[in-house]
Amino acid sequence: MENRPLEYDYTVAKLFMMNAIFVGTVGMLVGVIMAWQMAYPEFNSFLGEGLAEYTNFSRLRVLHTDSVIYGFVLSAVWSSWYFVGQRVLKVSMAESKTLMIIGKLHFWIYFAASAVIVISLLLGITTSKEYAEFEWPLDLGITVIWLLWGAGIAGLVGMRREKSLYISIWYYIATFLAVAMLHLLNNLEVPTMFATSPAGETMIGAWYHSVSMYAGTNDALVQWWFGHNAVAFVLTTPIVAVIYYFLPKESGQAIYSYKLSLLSFWGLMFVYLWAGGHHVLYTTVPDWVQTMGSIFSVVLILPSWGSAINMLLTMKGEWQQVASSPLIKFMILGSTFYMFSTLEGPIQAIKSVNAIAHFTDWIVGHVHDGALGWVGFTLVAAIYHMAPRFFKREIYSKSLMATQFWVQTLGIVLYFTSMWIAGITQGMMWRAHDEFGNLAYSFIDTVTVLHPYYTIRAVGGTLYLVGFLMFAYNIYKTTSARRVEESELQNASPMGA
Repeated sequence: MENRPLEYDYTVAKLFMMNAIFVGTVGMLVGVIMAWQMAYPEFNSFLGEGLAEYTNFSRLRVLHTDSVIYGFVLSAVWSSWYFVGQRVLKVSMAESKTLMIIGKLHFWIYFAASAVIVISLLLGITTSKEYAEFEWPLDLGITVIWLLWGAGIAGLVGMRREKSLYISIWYYIATFLAVAMLHLLNNLEVPTMFATSPAGETMIGAWYHSVSMYAGTNDALVQWWFGHNAVAFVLTTPIVAVIYYFLPKESGQAIYSYKLSLLSFWGLMFVYLWAGGHHVLYTTVPDWVQTMGSIFSVVLILPSWGSAINMLLTMKGEWQQVASSPLIKFMILGSTFYMFSTLEGPIQAIKSVNAIAHFTDWIVGHVHDGALGWVGFTLVAAIYHMAPRFFKREIYSKSLMATQFWVQTLGIVLYFTSMWIAGITQGMMWRAHDEFGNLAYSFIDTVTVLHPYYTIRAVGGTLYLVGFLMFAYNIYKTTSARRVEESELQNASPMGA
C-alpha cells in the first residue's frame, strides 16, 4: 500500500483555477473599458446616462484593481498552492477529511465574499484606502479566509512525507504571514455606530461604515506600508513561489542555485518591508522615513534581481526550449519583465526622479509592466501546466498558446511604453516655467498632449484582453481534449514531485 503512487486530490485547486480565469476576464475587461474612458470620456456612460453612476471611471477603477489583484492573482496563487503543496510535500488532500473541509470552506467563503465585494464597490461603499477599500464586515470575512488558508498550509506541512521544505513553500508561508500582519494592522477601524465625536456625541452612520484608528500622517504611513507590501507579498513572493516550481518542472532543469534562492528570500523579507515610504515622498511624513524608503527601495534591486537571474540561469544550456515551448516563453519573459519592473521601481523611488514621476502615468506604466508581464505571464504559465493534470487532458492548442503569447506581449509593450512617454511628458510639463516664473502649461494642455498615448494604452490593454480570452478558450477546450494520463505528459522531475 505504501509503495503505491499518491493520488493527489485537485478538487479545491480546480475551483480556484476556474475562478481565476473567470474573475481575471471580468477584471481585465473592466480595465480595458477604463482605458478607453481615459482616451474618450464619453465611454464613462457607455450603458446610458441612467447607469453612468456605476460605469464611470472612479467607480470602475477600484473594481478593476481589486478584482485583478485579489480575484485573479490570489485565486491563481491559491490554485497553485493546492497543486504544488501536495506534490512537493508528498501528501494528498484526500488523506485528511479535515483538510478537505478547510480547503472547500476556503474557496466558498472567499467566493461569497468576492460577490459581496463586487456589489459594494459598484455601489461606492469603500473606505477610500487604496488596495484596502473594504468596510469592516468584509475585513472580518477576509481575516477568516486568510486564516483558513493558513490552517491548510499548516495541515499539509504538518503531515508531509518530504522532510525538506522546497523554496516555493518558504515563499508561500511568507506570503501568508506577511499579508496577515499587513491586513490586520492597516485595517484597525472602529464602526461609526460605536464611535463618538470629540464632543462625546455618538456618530451616526450606516452599520457597515467605519473610521480608521489612525489619522493624518500616521494613517498615510500605515496605509503605504500596507500598500507597497501588498505589492510585495501578493504580487511578488507567491509569484516567485510559483515560478520556482513550474519552471524546473517544465524545463527539466534544477534551479540554478538553491543558495541564491535562499539569499534572495531573506533579502526580500527584510528589505521590502521598509520600502513603502517611497509612496509618500514630499509629504508631511518625516523626512527620515522618506529617505529610508528611498534607500531601501534601491537596495531592493539586489534580492529582486537575485531571484530573476536565478530563474534565467536555470535555463542555462537549454535555451532552445524557450523557442520550442510557449509555456516556458511565458515564464522566461515574465522573469525578464520582473527585472525591468524591479529596476524601474527603485529608480522612481529616488527623490530627484520621484519629483518628476509622482502622480504621473509613468507610475501606471511601471505597475502594469510588472502586473501584466511578470505576474500575468507567470500565472498563465502555471495554469497551462496544471490544467492537463487536473483534467487528464492534453492542452487543446499549442499554436493558440503561441499566438496568445505574441498578442499579449505586443499589448504589454504598447501599454508600458505609451505610459512611460506620457508620464515623463506630464512630469516635465507640470514643472515647466516661463521667463516670469509662471507655469508654462495649464493642466488642460497636458491632457490634450497625452490623448494619443492614452489611445495607444487602450489598444495595448485590448490586445492583452484578447490574449487572455484566447487563454480562457484554450483552457475551456482542454477540458474535452484528447484524454491522457499524467505519465504521457512531459514529466521533468528535478524535485521528484
